Amino acid sequence: MNHYDKHQEMFKLLTQEGDGVLSTLSVDVAGYPFGSVTPYCLDRDFVPNILISSIAQHTKNIKANPKVSLLISETHTQSNKQALSRLTYIGEAQKVVDDTDIKKRYLSYFPAASSYFKTHDFSFYRIHPVRLRFIGGFGKIYWIEAEDLKLQNIFSIDEELRIVEHMNTDHQHNLKDYVHFYLNHLCGEGEEIRLMGLDQFGVDLSVNEVKRRIHFKQPLQSPSEARSVFVEMAKESKKV
Repeated sequence: MNHYDKHQEMFKLLTQEGDGVLSTLSVDVAGYPFGSVTPYCLDRDFVPNILISSIAQHTKNIKANPKVSLLISETHTQSNKQALSRLTYIGEAQKVVDDTDIKKRYLSYFPAASSYFKTHDFSFYRIHPVRLRFIGGFGKIYWIEAEDLKLQNIFSIDEELRIVEHMNTDHQHNLKDYVHFYLNHLCGEGEEIRLMGLDQFGVDLSVNEVKRRIHFKQPLQSPSEARSVFVEMAKESKKV
C-alpha cells in the first residue's frame, strides 16, 4: 500500500482545500499561540507553502520560532462542524529561497498575488511536516507521521502550466461541463471557470474565485494519461 492509499482521506482534504488557520508562537505575548487565516498552495511534494509579508505578525513570530501548525477544515455548510474532516498540520516553517516552481504554481492558484511582490516584502515559507493529526469525522482520529507523506506530483511545473493554459484557452466549454456534472453546479452566464492546477489524483478549478476539486476515479500513472482522462471526463459530463 502506497502513502496515498494509506491516508487517502487526509490527502483528499489537503488537496481540495486552499486555506487554513496558521498558528505561530507569539513574540509579543510570549508563550501564547497566535492564529491567522492563511491561504496555502501545495508544491510538487504535496507540502503546503504560504506567501507572507515580512511586516506581518505571523512572519515575525516564525522568524523567532519556526514551529507552526496549520489547521485545515473541510468546507461545508452543514451545521454540525464536528462531523467534518479536519487536519492539524504540525511542522516547521522555513523560508523558500530561489524556487521559481512554487511561485509559478502559487500564482496559477492565486493570480492576484502577483501584485504583492510590487508593494511589500513577501516571501514563500514551506511548512516541513513533523506530525499530522487527522480527524475524519466521529471515530476517525489518528496521527500521521512525516514519512507517510512522501509523494510527488508526476507533472513538472511546466507540464502542468501547459495543460492549464490549453484547457483555459481552448476548452472552457468542457470545464463548465465538468463543473456541472462532477460538482453539481450549473454555470450561469458570465460565471468564471478556470483550471488552476492538477496532479495525478485530480484537478483544481476556480469557480467564481472559489477553489473546487474534482478527484480522478483512479490516479494517473504518467503525464501522458492526462489527455485521455480529460477526453473521458468530457464524454461523461456531456451525458447530463
